Amino acid sequence: PENEVQPGKLSAAGGRASFDYVESAIRAASQGRVSAVVTAPIQKEAWRLAGVNCPGHTELFTILTGASRSCMMQTSEALTVTMVTTHVGYTEVPRLLSAERVLDVIELTAQAMLEIKQSLPKLGVCGLNPHAGEHGLFGQGEEERIITPAIERARSKGIDVEGPLPPDAAFLTHVRERFDAIVCMYHDQGHIPFKMLAFHTGVNVTLGLPIIRTSVDHGTAYDIAWKGVANPSSLFSAINVALRMAASRGASAAHYAGFHQR
Repeated sequence: PENEVQPGKLSAAGGRASFDYVESAIRAASQGRVSAVVTAPIQKEAWRLAGVNCPGHTELFTILTGASRSCMMQTSEALTVTMVTTHVGYTEVPRLLSAERVLDVIELTAQAMLEIKQSLPKLGVCGLNPHAGEHGLFGQGEEERIITPAIERARSKGIDVEGPLPPDAAFLTHVRERFDAIVCMYHDQGHIPFKMLAFHTGVNVTLGLPIIRTSVDHGTAYDIAWKGVANPSSLFSAINVALRMAASRGASAAHYAGFHQR
């Protein structure tokens, strides 16, 4: 029906159209018909209304491209962060952490920053608990059992990485400026400081895919739909990052492949 989709209104039809567009774009990139995919925000509840059982873009790109590992990166001139876990509840985070998963995200982050910067990056890794666990005082020893071993393995592969960093101090100006990117253990650990520093210019990148995917770092903002007041800066930034990644991907491949061969 003509009135089934209305600007700024949640609907199953809108969710289905959104999903179909993204699926078509992934197919085009996988077939080499486009060099990169830049996505606008989706309304996750609309996807659910449409019967789509997928929590977001990152997970869909991972599934449809058959990627063996992936992670979310938020990048800007002010700060770059990656997340070990993303769209899950806080109570689920500890059981989803493993040394292998943390190492995967460190490696993916190093690869991406090499691709974007064209030089070997320096990375920081946050702890999970307050004060990075305070030597086992807080939490269940996640820093000692999981995060520190992953960092040590990354160093053995030639990655310049430091941590676990106390999360409450990792994003102070004099700390974050020492790193090209900071690996975070869960969604809001990275998103809160990132959006405070770069809400209008930040770019969301899905790492680990065989194709390039960038996106805005904000939501759908249904409350201002069709009012002519939306700020397009993040979309412009996402396009520019996709262009840089597409141009440099071939030149960087030999460098970051080495992370897996050491």
